[in-house]
Amino acid sequence: MPNLNRRSLLASCAAAACSLVALPSLARDKAADEPIVIGQSAPFSGPSAQLGNDFNLGARIYFQQVNENGGVNGRKIELRVKDDAYDPAVTARNTTEFLEQDQVLALIGYVGTSTTLAALPIVTAAQVPFFAPVTGASALREPLNRHVFNLRASYLDEADYILDQLAVTGTRSVAVFHQNDAYGKAGLDAVQKAKAKRSLQVIATAPVERHSTDVVGASKTLLAAKPDAVILISSYTSSAALVKEMKKDGYTGRFVSVSFVGGKALADELGSNGPGVMVAEVVPFPWSKASPIQNEYAQAMQKAGVPGMSFGSMEGFLAAKTLVEGLRRAGRDLTRARLVTALETMRNWDAGGFVVSFTPENHNGSRFVEMTMIGAGGHFVH
Repeated sequence: MPNLNRRSLLASCAAAACSLVALPSLARDKAADEPIVIGQSAPFSGPSAQLGNDFNLGARIYFQQVNENGGVNGRKIELRVKDDAYDPAVTARNTTEFLEQDQVLALIGYVGTSTTLAALPIVTAAQVPFFAPVTGASALREPLNRHVFNLRASYLDEADYILDQLAVTGTRSVAVFHQNDAYGKAGLDAVQKAKAKRSLQVIATAPVERHSTDVVGASKTLLAAKPDAVILISSYTSSAALVKEMKKDGYTGRFVSVSFVGGKALADELGSNGPGVMVAEVVPFPWSKASPIQNEYAQAMQKAGVPGMSFGSMEGFLAAKTLVEGLRRAGRDLTRARLVTALETMRNWDAGGFVVSFTPENHNGSRFVEMTMIGAGGHFVH
């Protein structure tokens, strides 16, 4: 019907005894054919780039797998990324652009405490789902923010586990090396809270500035305290620099890091200094095939032709799989509010040997933590 204006169209419909309810239906069908746009702001350049790249790799591989099988409820997923170089101001700007220009349905895999906290007010105001941020900070967990869904365990969960493991080996005193920002302070606070339940003493702390590898002063401070173990709560570049510096000066105690360091990135940075360094991890061991999710991840990585597996890409893969389940439950008529509600129905959902639980009262999906150790040649054992 060329050149029909709205009035003639309505008249034609009336003459044909058709109903106007068909018009919104057609609009919904058109929207349902459009991709589901998900955004990720993360460090894809700079000294923390491997964290962003690894998570993104795992997520992209899973989303591609879903798209090749018809998408979610008939719609393909499009993952758009913006590099924030681990700079909170850039993260905030990227987030605003995602919401105003890209009109994303949800955000996923933001990396870091300071960066996620910079995005949080923007996310909350827009009521956009903020899924699987790569941080264990309590500020993302307490009080409950209905739009934030944490997949990984908290820093307090990690600190509890680390101190338990150290206590078993006879450790009596620990020192903490921490980044001088929201991430390092959140991790240090978690260690202080966890040690209050135990006889372990935190006998020294030493900060390092964000993006810095100037650790000579920190090394001297920690060496003077003579701790049995040093807990690392910093980036993989500065953590590796400290381990090398302290070992060079004769330290023979234990080093153990929280998961945010990026285990594979730390091992690569340490090289021959890596064996014996312990890393707490919050996702299943990538190089094992003991569970369905580990098998699924390994097969997907192999199919994609990616030779290097990592904890970071496992986390991205697992996050993408969990988000897709939420999208499926939300149905074809997707909105941000529907996705939030759908995610809150995922009580004790089994992702394949890794259980995720979201409810309206609790958005902390997992408390899983296990200890790994860098072995010979940079390979991990657990």
